Amino acid sequence: MRLFWLVGSLALALLIGVLSLQVPTPAGLEAPATAFSTDRAMADVRELAQRPHPVGSADHARVRMFLQQRMTALGLQTSIQTGPISRGSARYLRRMGGDPEAANFTATNLIGVLPGRNPALPAVALMAHYDTVPMSAGAADDSTGVAAILETVRALRARGPAERTLVVLFTDAEEIGLDGARIFWGGHPLRDRIGAVINLEARGGGGRAMMFETGRGAADTIALFSRAGVRADGGVTANSLAGFVYERMPNGTDFTIPKDRGVQGLNLAFIGRPEQYHAHSGADVLDRGSVQHIGSQTLENADALLRADALPASGATTVYADLFGRVVVSHPPAAGWGLLALALGLLGAAAWRARKRAGLTMADVGRGALDGLWFVAAGLVLTQAVRTLAGPMSGRADSAEAYYTLLARLPWMEAGAALTVLALVMAVLGGRKRADRRLTAVALAAAAVAALALGGFGNPVVIGASIVAIGLSLAPGLAARTTWGGWTGLIALTLLIGAAAQTVAPEAAFLFIWPGLLAAVAAALASVLDPGLTRARSLAPIAVAATLGVGWLIGLSHPVFLGVGLDLPGVLVLLGLLALMLVRPLSPEQGAARPWLMAALAVLVLGAALSGWARLAEPMPVPPPAVDGA
Repeated sequence: MRLFWLVGSLALALLIGVLSLQVPTPAGLEAPATAFSTDRAMADVRELAQRPHPVGSADHARVRMFLQQRMTALGLQTSIQTGPISRGSARYLRRMGGDPEAANFTATNLIGVLPGRNPALPAVALMAHYDTVPMSAGAADDSTGVAAILETVRALRARGPAERTLVVLFTDAEEIGLDGARIFWGGHPLRDRIGAVINLEARGGGGRAMMFETGRGAADTIALFSRAGVRADGGVTANSLAGFVYERMPNGTDFTIPKDRGVQGLNLAFIGRPEQYHAHSGADVLDRGSVQHIGSQTLENADALLRADALPASGATTVYADLFGRVVVSHPPAAGWGLLALALGLLGAAAWRARKRAGLTMADVGRGALDGLWFVAAGLVLTQAVRTLAGPMSGRADSAEAYYTLLARLPWMEAGAALTVLALVMAVLGGRKRADRRLTAVALAAAAVAALALGGFGNPVVIGASIVAIGLSLAPGLAARTTWGGWTGLIALTLLIGAAAQTVAPEAAFLFIWPGLLAAVAAALASVLDPGLTRARSLAPIAVAATLGVGWLIGLSHPVFLGVGLDLPGVLVLLGLLALMLVRPLSPEQGAARPWLMAALAVLVLGAALSGWARLAEPMPVPPPAVDGA
């Protein structure tokens, strides 16, 4: 019976997760004047993205003149601002094949103003860059952002005058060093009048547009976004984990500049179809649903900001995440401790009843936690090994072309890593102690050697994880002996990780605390309804929790892997641990264990094969022949 509930839960979870990742249907020319229309925006994308237009090129001048005409036609008071690009930006442009001399080493920003009824109020800015890299027409990065802003301005005017002034800022030289943004925010007279910014970006050619960054101390901003953003076509994708991670990454966008000045705002981007990042980025292959999603969010949030009694101010931080793109849940960071306490209380009550009614022991809870530790350690080794089958880490790419080829392989890498994690989930559900311990240890050792040989021998994470995974594999007596032991041990491990995250990074702790609380609620219900975990009245609430929780994790995993999976495929292992925790009490009966473990091995082999196939599907470009200098 449990196998039926398990397969059904996973199938429904996959369906929910896939649906939550869909982009909205593009709106046509017949869309109301007050709504965002992809078809109207695409007319501008096609004009902008005819050819690459890096700083200093003839097409750069063509695009600039076109945008000035479009801004004037929309009723914006249009002006230009010029300033010098940095020496480092000039060198970088020259290395990419551009010509900074042709631009006289200057960047040219385009600025449009739509006055509000009360010019004394702080203004709202919409920002995107109009330059591209020399090798890309830039339909996504960032012609989509520019066109979405033009269409947003048109729709805002159709909605009627607002109290606040709207500033449109099309920056230059973003691709070579954020120079246009530095020039504007470093000295333009309008900069001190702007109280909020919405910036549009892209790293790829499709997928849902994610709100991945805000100003610091953004509780008020998230409150407004939670009300306005969910009205957009397709809802929203956003969580505080993305902002926490992006803050610590070395790269930035134009939004980095006003953010460092203390300005509040939203940074939106889509990162799907990674093969189109800075390559093959034409209007004909652009995901039109992504244009609708980023544009509709821009319109709704800009409208809310322009009509707000007061703009969001920097203040308290907040923890937030969307649920299936339809609603944003948020709470103060300190509330995480309360949720942890509630989860621990429910887990303790469930364990107490299971001890009385199902023979649960604390030793088996500990073994269940060790199952989770083995899962994480083995997962880090295997996902790294499977990932390296698709090619070197991006840091070892020997050219820009090689890096872009690796990006094109990213979907294959994701499929390989996801199937590897699924195989490990199946292995734990089938019974970790049932597999041959020596064969498992040898396989993990071989995977570790392969991961280190192909990915770099200096990886301490792989080395440490392989030691732990091999050691636990050789000690099958440390595997959980009961379903309750395995389940409660995994919940306890998750909440322990959540407590550590709550201590050092509360913005990211929701990732563990929320699923841990959901599992604890299910455990408490099951312990009351049927401690034996054999009847439908206890398995049904567990299956519901697993379906919703795993579905949410699938929707979260895809953008996470697109963002960091190129070099950190093991990020899926932590998310897989949470999924394992939710489905653990639905593990198949003992009689189905052997075929289940064989199926897990098949899934692992398939994952490795898909990752390796990336080399054939997206081959590295052949380097040009060396020129004989004699």
